[in-house]
Amino acid sequence: MARSARAQEEIRRFLAIGPVQVAELDLDGEEAVLRPGPGSPPVTPGEVFVLVRRRGRPVGTLLARVPEGTDPRAVLGARARAEYAGVDAGGTDARGVGAGGAVEPSRAGRAGVDAGGAVELPYASVVVATRERAGQLARALDSLLAQDHPRFEVVVVDNAPVTNETRELVERKYAERVRYVCEPVPGLAVAHNAGLAAVRGEVVAFTDDDVVADPRWLTELTAPFAADARLGCGTGLILPARLTTPAQVLLESHGGFAKGFTPRTYDPADPPGDEPLFPFTAGRFGSGANMAFRTEVLRSVGGFDPATGAGTAARGGDDLYGFVRVLAEGHRLRYTPYALVWHHHRETWRDLETQAYGYGAGLTAYLTAVLVNRPALLPAFLARLPRGLAHARSLTAVRETEGAAGGGMPGDHDTRTHPWPRRLSRLQRRGMVYGPVGYLKARRALRASVREAR
Repeated sequence: MARSARAQEEIRRFLAIGPVQVAELDLDGEEAVLRPGPGSPPVTPGEVFVLVRRRGRPVGTLLARVPEGTDPRAVLGARARAEYAGVDAGGTDARGVGAGGAVEPSRAGRAGVDAGGAVELPYASVVVATRERAGQLARALDSLLAQDHPRFEVVVVDNAPVTNETRELVERKYAERVRYVCEPVPGLAVAHNAGLAAVRGEVVAFTDDDVVADPRWLTELTAPFAADARLGCGTGLILPARLTTPAQVLLESHGGFAKGFTPRTYDPADPPGDEPLFPFTAGRFGSGANMAFRTEVLRSVGGFDPATGAGTAARGGDDLYGFVRVLAEGHRLRYTPYALVWHHHRETWRDLETQAYGYGAGLTAYLTAVLVNRPALLPAFLARLPRGLAHARSLTAVRETEGAAGGGMPGDHDTRTHPWPRRLSRLQRRGMVYGPVGYLKARRALRASVREAR
């Protein structure tokens, strides 16, 4: 097929993608409890993306169709009970197998899995960096202030603002409950570092202004830090708040930002056998919309590299940089699927193009940043480079639908109901080539911005 014809076919397929409802289903009790997702209307007949819970904790997802004339709760409840009959609220069945089919490692740190109600939670700080999105920010802050964590603070960092909307929102609506910090130098990592400098908590959590946090998010995310003294950082589950546009559905059908439903500890002293590129494939650990660090540990490594992240020429990678720097110092990382935030994915094809290029650029930019700031990691990086190149090719390969790829287990959260467009794969590869150049450009721009700020 000629390139133009192939491109037209990809556009046709993309535009044909229909909306999907988002819902939650709790299997406690004799009758399942069905609720619409955050900000969604009640479930009606049609296709539904469902988060399945047991005792309030996420254990998996499923994609199902509710036929006309049927009860959505009954249809989805029966489907969920059939697929998750043996899965408990810890995300594993009687064999220790996770909802995605993976066996939970029995290495040190597992004590934190069920620590939410068994340990004294650390005093926590939540940092939200934002720029000119007061409407979205208000929704995020409302969910953060509804957390069930007993001791926490919320800090908003207004990054390179051009209006007073964010400051006015915080002062008018949230008064003493939210602290406001203004950071004039643009860049997500710079903003996060400003928040890191301002917080008082033993653990600092970061999320975005386009999320809705589950009420137990902060409790679940910070509990492992109390259970494991060697834990330096943690990440959690990210699910879609809405699937109303083709772009949102396409992204989520290929896994979105989710990392599965099996808790896992990554330990530099005991590298995972199934991660030969560890720790350089930091994207496997989680994302910046749902991450936390032991405050003193993150400060000890200098925080995030300010020449990475959205808002810089590097396009991204600040979160991945933070993960690797902390792991490189010997601290563990804990992935906790019970710490859930609902993310409002980008909505248009142009958004996906920008995102694909930015992900590619951020990946190689953060690797450049790690080697610039921690040259001692170069031998380990070079030893993993051949496999890393193969991994990069797999990341940017054209991903087919479920039938062609053989995937699609609901717990894997990767049903691949729509093929991944070649153009997005090409853009991600171009971004990966650009990333190191973008990082160097960002370093120069940062120096100039700091001089101007002074």
